[in-house]
Amino acid sequence: MEEYKIVEIKEDIRSRNNEQAKQIKKDLAEKKIFYLNVMASPGSGKTTLIVQLVNRLKDKFRIGIIEADIDSDVDAKTIAEQTGVKVMQMHTGGACHITCQMSWEALLELGLDDVDFVILENIGNLVCPAEFDTGATQNLVLLSVPEGDDKPLKYPLMFEVASVVALTKLDVAPAFDFDIERAKKNIAYRNKDAKVFVTSAVKQEGVDELCDYLTEQITKTIRI
Repeated sequence: MEEYKIVEIKEDIRSRNNEQAKQIKKDLAEKKIFYLNVMASPGSGKTTLIVQLVNRLKDKFRIGIIEADIDSDVDAKTIAEQTGVKVMQMHTGGACHITCQMSWEALLELGLDDVDFVILENIGNLVCPAEFDTGATQNLVLLSVPEGDDKPLKYPLMFEVASVVALTKLDVAPAFDFDIERAKKNIAYRNKDAKVFVTSAVKQEGVDELCDYLTEQITKTIRI
Protein backbone atom coordinates (compact mmCIF):
# COMPACT_ATOMS: atom_id res chain seq x y z
CA MET A 1 0.00 0.00 0.00
CA GLU A 2 1.41 3.36 -1.01
CA GLU A 3 2.00 5.78 1.87
CA TYR A 4 0.65 9.29 1.73
CA LYS A 5 0.46 12.36 3.94
CA ILE A 6 -2.51 14.62 4.51
CA VAL A 7 -1.66 18.32 4.76
CA GLU A 8 -4.25 20.69 6.24
CA ILE A 9 -3.46 23.57 3.90
CA LYS A 10 -6.51 25.66 4.71
CA GLU A 11 -5.77 25.68 8.43
CA ASP A 12 -2.13 26.57 7.79
CA ILE A 13 -3.11 29.48 5.57
CA ARG A 14 -5.59 30.78 8.14
CA SER A 15 -3.06 30.39 10.95
CA ARG A 16 -0.45 32.46 9.12
CA ASN A 17 -3.10 34.99 8.13
CA ASN A 18 -4.20 35.38 11.76
CA GLU A 19 -0.64 35.97 12.91
CA GLN A 20 -0.26 38.76 10.36
CA ALA A 21 -3.62 40.17 11.45
CA LYS A 22 -2.29 40.61 14.98
CA GLN A 23 0.59 42.67 13.63
CA ILE A 24 -1.74 44.84 11.53
CA LYS A 25 -3.95 45.49 14.58
CA LYS A 26 -0.86 46.49 16.56
CA ASP A 27 0.44 48.79 13.82
CA LEU A 28 -2.94 50.50 13.38
CA ALA A 29 -3.39 50.90 17.14
CA GLU A 30 0.00 52.63 17.33
CA LYS A 31 -1.08 54.98 14.53
CA LYS A 32 -4.43 55.52 16.31
CA ILE A 33 -6.50 54.32 13.34
CA PHE A 34 -9.87 52.60 13.69
CA TYR A 35 -10.33 50.03 10.91
CA LEU A 36 -13.86 48.74 10.24
CA ASN A 37 -14.42 45.62 8.11
CA VAL A 38 -17.94 45.62 6.61
CA MET A 39 -19.26 42.21 5.55
CA ALA A 40 -22.60 41.03 4.18
CA SER A 41 -24.39 39.33 1.30
CA PRO A 42 -24.51 41.02 -2.12
CA GLY A 43 -27.38 43.50 -2.22
CA SER A 44 -27.73 43.81 1.54
CA GLY A 45 -27.07 47.56 1.44
CA LYS A 46 -23.37 47.79 2.36
CA THR A 47 -22.52 50.67 0.04
CA THR A 48 -25.68 52.62 0.88
CA LEU A 49 -25.06 52.31 4.61
CA ILE A 50 -21.39 53.22 4.22
CA VAL A 51 -22.32 56.40 2.33
CA GLN A 52 -24.72 57.40 5.09
CA LEU A 53 -22.20 56.67 7.83
CA VAL A 54 -19.42 58.58 6.08
CA ASN A 55 -21.54 61.65 5.43
CA ARG A 56 -22.49 61.77 9.10
CA LEU A 57 -18.95 61.24 10.39
CA LYS A 58 -16.62 62.94 7.89
CA ASP A 59 -16.71 66.27 9.74
CA LYS A 60 -15.51 64.52 12.91
CA PHE A 61 -12.90 62.14 11.52
CA ARG A 62 -10.49 61.81 8.62
CA ILE A 63 -12.01 58.91 6.67
CA GLY A 64 -10.64 56.61 3.99
CA ILE A 65 -12.47 53.81 2.15
CA ILE A 66 -11.16 50.55 0.73
CA GLU A 67 -13.63 49.13 -1.77
CA ALA A 68 -13.08 45.43 -2.50
CA ASP A 69 -14.71 43.84 -5.55
CA ILE A 70 -14.03 40.90 -7.80
CA ASP A 71 -14.27 43.39 -10.67
CA SER A 72 -15.61 46.86 -11.59
CA ASP A 73 -15.43 50.13 -9.66
CA VAL A 74 -19.15 50.90 -9.49
CA ASP A 75 -19.33 51.05 -5.69
CA ALA A 76 -16.05 52.95 -5.37
CA LYS A 77 -17.35 55.64 -7.72
CA THR A 78 -20.65 55.82 -5.85
CA ILE A 79 -18.94 56.34 -2.50
CA ALA A 80 -16.46 58.88 -3.89
CA GLU A 81 -19.15 60.88 -5.67
CA GLN A 82 -21.61 60.86 -2.76
CA THR A 83 -19.16 61.51 0.08
CA GLY A 84 -16.06 63.20 -1.33
CA VAL A 85 -13.69 61.14 0.83
CA LYS A 86 -10.63 59.22 -0.33
CA VAL A 87 -11.54 55.83 -1.88
CA MET A 88 -9.13 53.06 -2.91
CA GLN A 89 -10.43 50.34 -5.28
CA MET A 90 -9.18 46.80 -4.72
CA HIS A 91 -9.81 43.99 -7.22
CA THR A 92 -9.45 40.46 -5.87
CA GLY A 93 -8.92 38.71 -9.21
CA GLY A 94 -11.78 36.31 -8.58
CA ALA A 95 -11.13 35.64 -4.89
CA CYS A 96 -14.24 35.65 -2.69
CA HIS A 97 -12.45 37.04 0.38
CA ILE A 98 -9.77 39.46 1.53
CA THR A 99 -6.61 38.12 3.15
CA CYS A 100 -4.47 40.03 5.62
CA GLN A 101 -1.80 40.63 3.01
CA MET A 102 -4.36 42.12 0.61
CA SER A 103 -5.77 44.20 3.44
CA TRP A 104 -2.35 45.58 4.43
CA GLU A 105 -1.34 46.39 0.85
CA ALA A 106 -4.62 48.25 0.37
CA LEU A 107 -4.10 50.19 3.60
CA LEU A 108 -0.62 51.24 2.51
CA GLU A 109 -1.94 52.28 -0.92
CA LEU A 110 -4.71 54.29 0.74
CA GLY A 111 -2.17 55.99 2.99
CA LEU A 112 -2.12 55.90 6.79
CA ASP A 113 -0.79 59.36 7.61
CA ASP A 114 -4.00 61.34 7.14
CA VAL A 115 -6.80 59.02 8.29
CA ASP A 116 -8.40 58.23 11.66
CA PHE A 117 -11.10 55.92 10.37
CA VAL A 118 -10.80 53.40 7.52
CA ILE A 119 -13.73 51.38 6.21
CA LEU A 120 -13.19 48.20 4.20
CA GLU A 121 -16.21 47.12 2.16
CA ASN A 122 -15.47 43.41 1.86
CA ILE A 123 -16.64 41.04 -0.87
CA GLY A 124 -20.37 40.32 -0.80
CA ASN A 125 -20.46 36.84 0.71
CA LEU A 126 -21.62 35.32 4.02
CA VAL A 127 -18.99 32.56 4.06
CA CYS A 128 -15.43 33.25 2.86
CA PRO A 129 -14.83 36.79 4.21
CA ALA A 130 -15.57 35.60 7.75
CA GLU A 131 -12.81 32.99 7.57
CA PHE A 132 -9.97 35.51 7.11
CA ASP A 133 -9.10 38.13 9.70
CA THR A 134 -8.28 41.37 7.85
CA GLY A 135 -6.59 43.00 10.82
CA ALA A 136 -9.63 45.22 11.33
CA THR A 137 -10.37 46.78 14.70
CA GLN A 138 -13.99 45.64 14.48
CA ASN A 139 -16.28 43.77 12.07
CA LEU A 140 -19.64 45.21 11.04
CA VAL A 141 -22.00 42.59 9.57
CA LEU A 142 -25.20 43.51 7.74
CA LEU A 143 -28.31 41.32 7.64
CA SER A 144 -31.06 42.58 5.34
CA VAL A 145 -34.75 41.80 5.67
CA PRO A 146 -35.06 40.06 2.25
CA GLU A 147 -32.41 37.52 3.33
CA GLY A 148 -34.49 36.25 6.25
CA ASP A 149 -34.02 36.26 10.01
CA ASP A 150 -32.60 32.71 9.99
CA LYS A 151 -29.24 33.57 8.39
CA PRO A 152 -27.30 33.69 11.69
CA LEU A 153 -28.26 30.05 12.15
CA LYS A 154 -27.21 29.07 8.62
CA TYR A 155 -23.97 31.08 8.46
CA PRO A 156 -22.63 30.89 12.02
CA LEU A 157 -19.05 32.07 11.57
CA MET A 158 -20.04 35.37 9.97
CA PHE A 159 -22.08 36.32 13.01
CA GLU A 160 -19.61 34.82 15.48
CA VAL A 161 -16.87 37.19 14.27
CA ALA A 162 -19.16 40.24 14.23
CA SER A 163 -18.49 43.07 16.66
CA VAL A 164 -21.69 44.80 15.58
CA VAL A 165 -24.65 43.79 13.38
CA ALA A 166 -26.90 46.14 11.41
CA LEU A 167 -30.31 44.84 10.39
CA THR A 168 -30.99 46.66 7.10
CA LYS A 169 -33.93 47.42 4.80
CA LEU A 170 -36.43 47.37 7.68
CA ASP A 171 -38.77 49.55 5.59
CA VAL A 172 -39.66 46.47 3.49
CA ALA A 173 -40.27 44.19 6.48
CA PRO A 174 -44.08 44.06 5.94
CA ALA A 175 -43.49 42.32 2.59
CA PHE A 176 -41.32 39.57 4.08
CA ASP A 177 -41.54 36.95 6.78
CA PHE A 178 -38.90 38.70 8.90
CA ASP A 179 -39.17 38.98 12.67
CA ILE A 180 -36.83 41.54 14.25
CA GLU A 181 -36.87 39.94 17.68
CA ARG A 182 -36.29 36.51 16.19
CA ALA A 183 -33.34 37.90 14.21
CA LYS A 184 -31.87 39.41 17.38
CA LYS A 185 -32.36 36.11 19.21
CA ASN A 186 -30.60 34.19 16.41
CA ILE A 187 -27.71 36.66 16.41
CA ALA A 188 -27.38 36.36 20.19
CA TYR A 189 -27.38 32.57 19.87
CA ARG A 190 -24.21 32.85 17.78
CA ASN A 191 -22.71 35.88 19.49
CA LYS A 192 -24.17 37.31 22.68
CA ASP A 193 -21.66 40.20 22.68
CA ALA A 194 -22.53 41.60 19.23
CA LYS A 195 -24.23 45.01 19.28
CA VAL A 196 -27.36 45.06 17.09
CA PHE A 197 -28.81 48.11 15.34
CA VAL A 198 -32.07 48.21 13.37
CA THR A 199 -31.75 50.44 10.30
CA SER A 200 -33.61 51.68 7.23
CA ALA A 201 -31.81 53.75 4.60
CA VAL A 202 -35.10 54.83 3.03
CA LYS A 203 -36.62 56.05 6.29
CA GLN A 204 -33.28 57.20 7.75
CA GLU A 205 -33.89 55.14 10.87
CA GLY A 206 -31.25 53.67 13.15
CA VAL A 207 -28.28 55.14 11.28
CA ASP A 208 -27.68 57.91 13.81
CA GLU A 209 -27.58 55.35 16.61
CA LEU A 210 -25.02 53.29 14.72
CA CYS A 211 -23.00 56.47 14.10
CA ASP A 212 -23.04 57.25 17.82
CA TYR A 213 -21.66 53.79 18.54
CA LEU A 214 -18.91 54.14 15.94
CA THR A 215 -18.05 57.64 17.14
CA GLU A 216 -17.51 56.29 20.63
CA GLN A 217 -15.34 53.42 19.36
CA ILE A 218 -13.26 55.60 17.03
CA THR A 219 -12.75 58.22 19.74
CA LYS A 220 -11.48 55.56 22.14
CA THR A 221 -8.95 54.43 19.54
CA ILE A 222 -7.74 57.95 18.80
CA ARG A 223 -7.28 58.79 22.49
CA ILE A 224 -5.38 55.62 23.49
